[in-house]
Amino acid sequence: MKEKTIIIGAGPAGISCAYALTKKGKKVEVYEASKNIGGMARSFELWGQRVDLGPHRFFSKQKEINAFFTELIKEDFTLVERQTRIYYRQRYFNYPLKLNNVLTNLSLLEILQILWFFGLRLVKPLRNPKNFEEWVTNAFGKKLYEMFFKHYTEKLWGIACTKIDADWAAQRIKTLTLLAAVKSAIIGNKGNKHKTLVDQFAYPKNGSGTLYERASDYVASNGGKVVLETRIKRIFLNQKEDEVKGIELEDGTIKYATSIVSTMPITSLIRGLENVPKEVKKAVNSLYFRNTILVYLEIDRLDLFTDNWLYIHSPDVRHGRVTNFRNWCPSLNRDSKTTILCMEFWCFEHEEIWTSEEDNVIEIAKNEIHKINLISSEDKILNAKVIKVPKCYPVYETGYQENMKIVIDFLDKIKGLYLIGRYGAFKYNNQDHSILMGLLAADKIADKKQINLWEINTDTEYQEDGKIKDVLVQ
Repeated sequence: MKEKTIIIGAGPAGISCAYALTKKGKKVEVYEASKNIGGMARSFELWGQRVDLGPHRFFSKQKEINAFFTELIKEDFTLVERQTRIYYRQRYFNYPLKLNNVLTNLSLLEILQILWFFGLRLVKPLRNPKNFEEWVTNAFGKKLYEMFFKHYTEKLWGIACTKIDADWAAQRIKTLTLLAAVKSAIIGNKGNKHKTLVDQFAYPKNGSGTLYERASDYVASNGGKVVLETRIKRIFLNQKEDEVKGIELEDGTIKYATSIVSTMPITSLIRGLENVPKEVKKAVNSLYFRNTILVYLEIDRLDLFTDNWLYIHSPDVRHGRVTNFRNWCPSLNRDSKTTILCMEFWCFEHEEIWTSEEDNVIEIAKNEIHKINLISSEDKILNAKVIKVPKCYPVYETGYQENMKIVIDFLDKIKGLYLIGRYGAFKYNNQDHSILMGLLAADKIADKKQINLWEINTDTEYQEDGKIKDVLVQ
């Protein structure tokens, strides 16, 4: 059989892999279950404007990722001035931390409590924190944990912080400490004449999904295939069951391949395989994902708030983040005189909000956006839309790493099978990390490079102290 790679999924990981393989002259076919390119980072038209599935920004210092971006977007991007804040109990806290803002928002008693509990951890730290709560209180103290970590994290994951693996904190906030945060709050960007990735981020003028749409067009124009609205029933192996042979589509059609790159949920992939050992089935049944409900509201007003997005830490509302697309770039708004907000709710399949009618979800969103005073009673809501996105977040429940090891050991024995992306690798990637996985998977397939894709961690070049001029502005 001639060399051919089938890629399951047209999100950031899958499309970047297809693009890289096509550039290398390899035969590629992409199969996407939905009718859209870009996965969770796609863009779409809404009420005469352009929006994304929530907030997505590019901020990597990884040269491969930035080359991918600049090759496709070229000069068709803008540098967005970043403002993101934390909303907590009717107060706004700058993120990253700014000292004057913190002192203004907190009482003297709260500040003393923060210092007291942090001091206790300095004197008597936990030696081997096992879960998220232990890790964060070890780094910041109990008071800061309760104010800025507990409620938001439990909203996102739907389980107690004591049940979330410490690995989650280690990946995303391991380089941050209270002392470093205070130093940053006092010094800020002083002495650095360049904008950093904290201050600005690069953004395609027609939405983040533009990148993946252009990559898809390149694949289709250079001998590859990108097939939408086509579901995969299963991956099948050869008789020895040690090498991929192809895929079966939902309608029974068989497609053969020498390599298969999967970005579908790892749980779904394994459940579709034959002769899976009992211990692997048990391990994969312990892995699960969290869903997202996005509620878009069109507000008849321009100046609601100045943030790109807000983190909603207040425990008295259910949603966890609000994106304001008015504050990204003018080309998205297209001279419209209204503002589109995107509210994010996180849930599991069995929860009432996931199975509820769209009108009920919209009513919840409207009540909550008023409750936190982001819009006033006089602001008219012109339109509303609900989008449900299943299996967005791999849940890092305590013990998941042991289960993943069993699954990985099993999958690594199958030649020609590569799992990448947030779904495929069961990693809480941002789009930059997924792109990197896709590009390196292409190197592994086409150039036979010895790359362990499982070791591409979510903290790869995650630090935001890089200078904008060194990243995208040449």
